[in-house]
Amino acid sequence: MFTPRYLKHSKLLLRHAQKYLRYKRDVLDEQTVEEISAAMRRLHAAMRQRDRKQTEARAEELDGKLHELTPVNWESHWRENVEVILVAIVVAIGIRSYFLQPFKIPTGSMQPTLNGIIGRPMPPNTPVPSLLQQVVEFILRGRNYINVVSQQDDQVIRIEQKKFLFFFTFSRLICAHQNFLVYSPPDTLKHDFNVFFGRMLQRGEVIAKGAIDTGDQVFVDKFTYNFVKPHRGDVFVFRTNHIPGIPDDPETGQPFYIKRLGGLPNDTLRIDPPLLYVNGEVAEEYGFRRVMEAKDGYRGYGPGRDYLASPDRTFTVPRQSYFAMGDNSYNSYDSRYWGPVPEENLVGRGLLVYWPFIPHFGLIR
Repeated sequence: MFTPRYLKHSKLLLRHAQKYLRYKRDVLDEQTVEEISAAMRRLHAAMRQRDRKQTEARAEELDGKLHELTPVNWESHWRENVEVILVAIVVAIGIRSYFLQPFKIPTGSMQPTLNGIIGRPMPPNTPVPSLLQQVVEFILRGRNYINVVSQQDDQVIRIEQKKFLFFFTFSRLICAHQNFLVYSPPDTLKHDFNVFFGRMLQRGEVIAKGAIDTGDQVFVDKFTYNFVKPHRGDVFVFRTNHIPGIPDDPETGQPFYIKRLGGLPNDTLRIDPPLLYVNGEVAEEYGFRRVMEAKDGYRGYGPGRDYLASPDRTFTVPRQSYFAMGDNSYNSYDSRYWGPVPEENLVGRGLLVYWPFIPHFGLIR
């Protein structure tokens, strides 16, 4: 901390020169090796005497000699930058593959624990917030504003989903005479803004106006389940391949789902709304209790369709399988409809929400 700057620079230069000699000694002639070694000895002697002028002069001498032997050119700069970028990419891929993977929550099946994409319509005459407020709300809440107005009498003939860079989902409204690109999934436009195939439009009509809150962006811990068995009550992510009844995404193939782990292998489950029973007892884990209290946006557990469809029906989870349930039970397509999740489909445990910062930033419970 208290070492003069010129001494720190000289130490780094000496270290660089030593490394250069180790790498190049077998291809350098004896005279060059001796010249570098002599320059290093002179610099080291000046540093021991703490003579600033002499040290700086000897450092400049050694640095000049090294530059003569390794001239800097555009190729070396490019090579170094490319190496740094490649190393960064390899590290990022390694972390994503084995430790942490980012996911976006697209639907509301885990609300209010985790938010999916939410549309918030505004009356046509309501002014859109200022640009500064929109920037602040985007940073804090992941909120974007849309205001789509028809330029002529028309009709919606098709709505196509478009994805960009994995996290950004748009809808292309294709009308008979005009097209619009809207930052919102088709389902959100349909359910929250009443935009659907066949809708008739009039000139100047507001097609969709309001805010779109992006789904929570989460990190999934892919490491822990390699050493520790999943726990009942975990929020977990799994692949949906080989699960009958779950359709493929036309662009990305089989989707990933995030749910709460309702049942472990050999657990016997039963739902008597709003309660979930596990092995004859009311589920006691924190996540289940919060749902069953039916407060603060939770509604308790509702009956399923093919599994746990009535209070007198039970289901025992098969070996090497898990039962997935959404916290938003009445609006969740989960194991109550299509059955248990095979163990090989597990990806990892939902660890934390890293964006947006309001309202769910932090560890997932």
